[in-house]
Amino acid sequence: MTNATPNDAAIYDARKAALASGRDGILPAEVCARLLRGDRLLKALRKWRGVTQTELAEKTGLAQGYLSDLESGRRTGARETLERIAHALEVDPAWLLEDAASA
Repeated sequence: MTNATPNDAAIYDARKAALASGRDGILPAEVCARLLRGDRLLKALRKWRGVTQTELAEKTGLAQGYLSDLESGRRTGARETLERIAHALEVDPAWLLEDAASA
């Protein structure tokens, strides 16, 4: 027997949805699993969103080859470029900016 209230259930549902969408600042489990397998963060986020490099290039106005270079670490993106990519992937820009700063 629990003392859960309808409000508790709503809070649980909201947190679960936020976690699944990546809106809470915590990397989703699928992204973390890809990182552990060796993917770089940008690639892991793109795959998690189910977007190809070509589709992301179209959404951002960037060249597919440039995105490939960013994913592989051959190049680093400027702040506004990383923010544009984050917006297209619907993720917190801080994730990509922090990753770039630590590279």
